[in-house]
Amino acid sequence: MVAKRIGIFIETHDGEVKPSVMALFSAAVAAENQVLALVTDGHADRYQSLLGTHGADQIVAIGGDDGPLPWHPDHYAQGLVQAMKYYQIDALLGLTTPLGRELLPRVAALGAIPLLMDCLNVDLAAGIVEKPQFSGKTIATFQVNNPQAVYGIRPNVFDPKEHPQKAAIETFTPRLPDSPITLKELRQSESRQIPLTEARVIVSGGRGMQNGENFQLLKTCADLLGGTVGASRVAVDAGWVPYSMQVGQTGSTVNPKLYIACGISGSIQHFAGMKTSQTIVAINTDPNAPMVKAGDYVIIGDLFEVVPVLIEKLKQGF
Repeated sequence: MVAKRIGIFIETHDGEVKPSVMALFSAAVAAENQVLALVTDGHADRYQSLLGTHGADQIVAIGGDDGPLPWHPDHYAQGLVQAMKYYQIDALLGLTTPLGRELLPRVAALGAIPLLMDCLNVDLAAGIVEKPQFSGKTIATFQVNNPQAVYGIRPNVFDPKEHPQKAAIETFTPRLPDSPITLKELRQSESRQIPLTEARVIVSGGRGMQNGENFQLLKTCADLLGGTVGASRVAVDAGWVPYSMQVGQTGSTVNPKLYIACGISGSIQHFAGMKTSQTIVAINTDPNAPMVKAGDYVIIGDLFEVVPVLIEKLKQGF
C-alpha cells in the first residue's frame, strides 16, 4: 500500500471541535498514512491532545501574521489549497455540513482538484468512494484517478476511534490575494440546537403535531436523548417551525444513529432525506403509513400519548 498524506479540515464551533469531525480520522488513519489536522480558528493548542488521541500526526494552524484567519470563504479556501500544496497533501477530508458545502467546492475549484461530496464510504488507498445519487434512490461507486482529491463525508457514517499519536503543532501562514467578495456581516442563527446534519439523534414531527407549540414536546424528548428536533415539509409549510428544521429532499439530508418520526406519514421526499438513519422509530396512528412500513421499530398510537410516556421513562433513566 502506498502511503498517503491525508489532511482533515477541523470544523469547530464556539472553541470546540465538532464531535462528528473525529470520525473522519477513522477514514484517514492507516498503517502508513500521515494525517494532518488543519485548524483555522486559532485554538490548535487547545485541540492538540484530542486530535492526537484520534490519529493526527501533525496539527497545522493556518493563520495570518496577526492570528487566526477571520472567516471569509475565499480566504479559508486559499489557506487550505496553499496548505495542501506546501505539505503535499494527497486527500482533503471535511464534513458535508453547511460550512463544508460552502468551503470544500471552493477548495476543489481553486486547486483544480476532483471533488466528491456527501460520501457514505471512502477507501483512500484504492481511491474508491460510495455516494448517493438521485435523492438516495441509488448508491454510486466512483474511482478517483487523480493524485489529489477533496472528499466531503456525510456526518455519522464512521464511528470515531482512538489512534494515539504525538501530534506536533506547526503554524502555516498563507499568502491571501484580494478577493472579489467583501464579507459585510455575520449574523448568528437564533437556533442553538445541534445542527440536523450532525445530530446523532433526531426527533421529528409532521402533520400529526397539529401546531407549532406542540413541537416543545419533541424538544423535551430530544434534549433527554442528547439530540435535536426535525420536521417534515408539511410542518414547515404550515409555518409551525422554521425551514432550518426541515428534513427531506428539499431540506436537510441527515444520517443519525436514531430517527424518531412522530406523526410523519413518510412521503418519498421526506424519506430521501433520512433513509440512511441507522435506526428508525415510527410513531403513527396509521398502520399503513409509508414511514411505519420503513420503521425498524413501530408504535401504532397517538403521539400525544406515546411521547409523554417516553419522556417519563427517559427521566427515570430506563
